Amino acid sequence: MIMSVLRSSTRPFVALLACVLYFGSAEAGPLPSERIETSKLATVGVLQPGEDLTSPASKTHFTMRGTAVHLRDGFIVTARHVVEKDDNGRKVVPNQITVMTAGLEETAASLVGGSAFLDLAVFRIDGDVAAHLPPTRFADGEASPGQPVYTIGYPLGWGPAMGFGRVGNPNTFLPTADTRLLQLDLSACSGNSGGGVFNEQGELVGLMHAIIQTETAQGEQRCSRFGFAVPGSLAQKIVTAVLNGEQPRFSRLGVGLTLMRMGGQWRIAASDVTGPARDGGLQKGDIILAIDDTELTDGVQLKNYLIEHTAPGQQISVKVLRGQTERVLKVTLGQS
Repeated sequence: MIMSVLRSSTRPFVALLACVLYFGSAEAGPLPSERIETSKLATVGVLQPGEDLTSPASKTHFTMRGTAVHLRDGFIVTARHVVEKDDNGRKVVPNQITVMTAGLEETAASLVGGSAFLDLAVFRIDGDVAAHLPPTRFADGEASPGQPVYTIGYPLGWGPAMGFGRVGNPNTFLPTADTRLLQLDLSACSGNSGGGVFNEQGELVGLMHAIIQTETAQGEQRCSRFGFAVPGSLAQKIVTAVLNGEQPRFSRLGVGLTLMRMGGQWRIAASDVTGPARDGGLQKGDIILAIDDTELTDGVQLKNYLIEHTAPGQQISVKVLRGQTERVLKVTLGQS
């Protein structure tokens, strides 16, 4: 059995008209039906390039490549990899895509901005279609292990389909994104990427990013209950910056990490020091104990802290162990 990360596929998928599918788990418990319906109406499908407004007037199906969710005033957010196209070997985001609502309204959406760092892209729907889409707000708090959630999207191009489950580990990483991800126990497939992950109040706690794909000797399985989402708090940071006309910015410490044994415990240590870290006095071999009084036990914690609690230009305190001596160094963060 081979485990691999699946984000999207170039294989065309068929989306049946007005087909609503439900993938659920009895363990997750009932959720308010009116909130689920509102989330469904706020969800749009991203049409495959070529499935646009110039398509024939009569159709029996449409080809979807992913999902997006409406935030407000026509602004929708999706996964960047859903809309990327190849341009002479480079992955670029087009200035315009075509989307379809749950009510089968087809419309263009124009690029506003996004972040390759977090695999997000923001577009704005043109015309009067946006007036028919309900707004969706980001949840105030962080998702927690065991929290009931649901997602709505176009798995394998079918939909809008609904998957119900729970949050697993809210602090995990994949090589497909430079950020913390939520691990989810809910049914999702290729095509769910970019769709919202909603809490019981119908608020966004995440945006679908990837699933772990299982391949067996019997054939390829394109669906899984092992999903991953960009946390809502991080997505909101990107969206807010984009809607304010700003370029999303992230802090850079300038330190490569390795593991070193301290007695019976492994701790993170600097394997390479450049830029801000070097200017602040860090040296290769320093064992990093804490950042702003937050104790660190692994590189994930350090990465999370920099992404979620700091900004470029901010000064932080880094406690290190150098030889047998603890030192507190002041580092002014750069920009990645």
